[in-house]
Amino acid sequence: MVLRDKHLSDIENDYAWRCDPELARYDATVPLKLSSREFALYYTEELQHPKEGRRWFAIDSIDGKHIGNCMYYDVDEERKQAKIGIIIGDREYWGKGCGSEAVTLLTTHIFEETNLERVYLDTLEWNVRAQRCFQKCGFVVCGRLNKKGNNFVIMELQRSWLKSTRPDY
Repeated sequence: MVLRDKHLSDIENDYAWRCDPELARYDATVPLKLSSREFALYYTEELQHPKEGRRWFAIDSIDGKHIGNCMYYDVDEERKQAKIGIIIGDREYWGKGCGSEAVTLLTTHIFEETNLERVYLDTLEWNVRAQRCFQKCGFVVCGRLNKKGNNFVIMELQRSWLKSTRPDY
């Protein structure tokens, strides 16, 4: 897997993934209702003027195929933490370790390129596959949350834990 900056060429995949009901369910949201034209305007604006406290990456397979996205956001410099999110939108790559590889690349980037000490995420309680992925990457459960009728597991990874979870770090 390779993480790279987002490009306008990613728009078609991103639009399809955001409109997909199954992917929306995994994200505890509803499928996107914008037209492709409206989405393209929003997307272009986001790429040209990224929001502060957020970094967005495309996930590419080794052969250069765009298969998903990941990001860190809600950066809190004072508390030295940020939230992360990931989606493997291309179902052909599900269940093949791509998610854990992308999460490892993302967290390594965060801890090598920023002064953040903690990254965290929330995932739906019923999404055991995602929880196993995050645990494989060194995340541990640190809480639970009910938001808009959905139960979430909150997981975190501390910079100081990396040596014990990733021998190569």
